[in-house]
Amino acid sequence: MHILVADDERIIRVTTADELRDAGHKVREFSSAEAVLQYMRENNGDVDVVLTDLKMPDIDGLELSRRLKENHPDVSILLMTAYATVDTAVEAMKIGAYDYIAKPFSMEELLLTLERIDELKRVKEENRQLRTKVGTAYDMSSFIGKSDEVKRIFELVRLIADKSTTVLITGETGTGKELLTNVIHYSSKRSSAPFIKVSCAVLSREIFESELFGHVKGAYTGADKARAGRFEMAHKGTLYLDDIDDIPADLQVKLLRALEEGEIERVGGSDTISVDVRVVASTKKDLRQLVEEGKFREDLYYRLNVFPIRIPPLRERHNDIALLAGHFAKNFAGKGKVEIDNEVVEIMKHYNFPGNVRELKNLMERMVILAGEGKKIEKNHLPVEVRFPGKQHTCFYFENKPLDQIIREVEENAITDALMRAGGNKAKAAKILSVPASTLKTRINKLGLDQKK
Repeated sequence: MHILVADDERIIRVTTADELRDAGHKVREFSSAEAVLQYMRENNGDVDVVLTDLKMPDIDGLELSRRLKENHPDVSILLMTAYATVDTAVEAMKIGAYDYIAKPFSMEELLLTLERIDELKRVKEENRQLRTKVGTAYDMSSFIGKSDEVKRIFELVRLIADKSTTVLITGETGTGKELLTNVIHYSSKRSSAPFIKVSCAVLSREIFESELFGHVKGAYTGADKARAGRFEMAHKGTLYLDDIDDIPADLQVKLLRALEEGEIERVGGSDTISVDVRVVASTKKDLRQLVEEGKFREDLYYRLNVFPIRIPPLRERHNDIALLAGHFAKNFAGKGKVEIDNEVVEIMKHYNFPGNVRELKNLMERMVILAGEGKKIEKNHLPVEVRFPGKQHTCFYFENKPLDQIIREVEENAITDALMRAGGNKAKAAKILSVPASTLKTRINKLGLDQKK
């Protein structure tokens, strides 16, 4: 690490610096705090640790620490003092010093402290990189599409991202509602704050209230300690409520209060807890219709529907299919190359994809595997239901191909499918196909399927 040693006692300063250099650190020495501050100004604070004496003639170590933290918050400060008192330690911690070390100290003690500082810096850098990676993964480009419908969604996200306004995302299953919520959160000023997700569909009535609002100790049988709910966990950040239509009717009024007043009460408690949470809710159902049927509170619906964003199903944006297919194929191929035949894309454009983007993603994973590494994804890799949507099939359609080629294609696809279902286990695949394992092995060798992996 790059370390600055500041001490007006030359013998201590020089001895400490020399030993730190022997330990492999880059070290500079200073006899005054002002000289440290000047060096930091001139070198843009390119320093890891400042090791400073507490008592110095011009500016003491505590004041030096304050000034360093104001202008160079990433630098770690370690105080050396012969006046090791609790008050000094507390004051040092308050202004942001990492720790203090009492004179006289051993070099082993100092090096151990520096190792902890170095480890902490690495963890912070890893967290910073992770946040950057996550933010990049969920920027606008992560929601794939160039159709007018997607462009409209992008416009709405840009308008709302930095607001605290409640957002209601509607769309069929598999359209990307959770992905869009990620984009909204990581494009907002709350991106470094907690992002908490709750699926209302999977929580039972018995635990829903506690999960959302928390509980106090003894609130119910088994509540042996107090627990914060998702609203408290998401303080200053974003709370995503998926399948909001499944929230129990008797809890809707409590959710309404949390949204309107920014206040909650834990189950079994009477204390009011203020929370600053941006709520994004999603549903695959028509909430307006549920209101008319008396299954959803009208006032809660209007509170959630402040800023609605509808994600259209894939069948309404066929122009995005080629882009999505290429994106997924590239991801599943990894480092290998993959190419999609134009005819495959055209066929997929005429398929409605009831499972939407999720179905397309799963389809591309399957076809990348079927095609094999470095091979082109062709029409025969498409499932029958995609090639001939809406039709009942009692036989295959192979256009004007020779019978031998048709038989080979059927056999190849049947064996490949069985191997996939068996996880690559040939013995299990043979059982699926009701043939001896030796027979299957012979057919695999004859068709050259081992070479297509």
